[in-house]
Amino acid sequence: MSKTQKEKKIFVLDTSVIIYEHNSILNFAEHDIGIPITVLEELDNFKKGNDTKNFEAREFIRLIDKLAKGQMLHNWNPLNGKSKGNFKVIMDTSGTERVDANKVFNEDKADHRILNAALSLQKEEKGRRVILVSKDVNLRLKAMSLGLLAEDYTTGKVQNISSLYTGRTVIEDVDANMINLLYDKGYCPPKEILGKLEPEKNHFYILKSGKKSVLAYYNPYNEMIEQVEKRSVYGIKPRNAEQTFAIHAVMKPEIKLVSIQGVAGTGKTLLALAGALEQKREFKQIYLARPIVPLSNKDIGYLPGDIKSKLNPYMEPLWDNLKYIQNQYSETDKEYSKITEMVNQEKLVITPLAYIRGRSLSNICFIVDEAQNLTPHEVKTIITRAGENTKFIFTGDIYQIDTPYLDSQSNGLSYLIDRLKNHELYAHITLEKGERSELANLANHLL
Repeated sequence: MSKTQKEKKIFVLDTSVIIYEHNSILNFAEHDIGIPITVLEELDNFKKGNDTKNFEAREFIRLIDKLAKGQMLHNWNPLNGKSKGNFKVIMDTSGTERVDANKVFNEDKADHRILNAALSLQKEEKGRRVILVSKDVNLRLKAMSLGLLAEDYTTGKVQNISSLYTGRTVIEDVDANMINLLYDKGYCPPKEILGKLEPEKNHFYILKSGKKSVLAYYNPYNEMIEQVEKRSVYGIKPRNAEQTFAIHAVMKPEIKLVSIQGVAGTGKTLLALAGALEQKREFKQIYLARPIVPLSNKDIGYLPGDIKSKLNPYMEPLWDNLKYIQNQYSETDKEYSKITEMVNQEKLVITPLAYIRGRSLSNICFIVDEAQNLTPHEVKTIITRAGENTKFIFTGDIYQIDTPYLDSQSNGLSYLIDRLKNHELYAHITLEKGERSELANLANHLL
């Protein structure tokens, strides 16, 4: 075996990696890929349905069929591209290895058959590093307990979550004349405040000089730092600087993509929805959608009733926000009745995110709630559907993950914030202060 061949690793992919990103097989540079036949069996069970995992399963099956080009899959076959390695399907070898995962863990299950496939490949390809890649932490631990290298799928993973972009900076001891200039004229040159530092596009600032302060942001179109004024939207008033920045980003026509991150009670969804309602004349429809993450990761089919009654528990928090905005007005106010009218005429639609696939997204303000439960690939898929005059607002808490194969580093919201910062079409703000109630703040800080 040549030195180059020895240096090429073999990565064995678990089902969780494929339903996280169907083209993951193409993201391992020159290294080879092993796919346990049990993975194909699991994907066969996933291929029917409207969830993202069903879509990813179907796309992966099509990709493998295209790559195979009629060749036998139990042999090594080349992946697309000169810089890519080879791939093959590893047959189920349960019971034939010196170490049998089914016997070790005293149960015959898909995960253990995947482990046995990786172990058999390790025995077959002596001298080469065989590594199991899985989004399932427990499966990785089981692999390592059997003497098998294992690692997470890191493509799209934010490496340093503690320094994730927050969207705003506090600057002390600013020249008081510059603060006066911002109040008088509404703008000032960035070098007068930042010196030689290059300003980030659509970045927000809290500028202070003694007891004086002003809220501002960098406008990439006129290359000036401009004042951000507090404003209410559809009866909702900002209660802190970050909420003021969020409203500004949502209301700015030039900003086509906004993300708002924060813990429960910081007002993420409320501000996004109120801002969208304030701009209702600018869009044909307002969509407020969220991914469905069933309790205990069960399919929603176990819930009683028709599809509408099954989905109601997941959509209820969105309706709560809408009712809160509506209740800022009396029933005789036109703003109150306008919300009811928009819902009845489907100008305002609250729906599961899975129901949006394939829809045309032109002249729409599209709010994606609980975006931390999306994969980076799902976020990309949603945004690439944007047509003319479409605005996307993603909200969520990157530390409140409800799906088993995502974490604060690998979820779609973190990926979006990390990759798109400093672009003229994008703005982000992290909300840090809870405004729901003193009790909610207590729970967030101490429990």
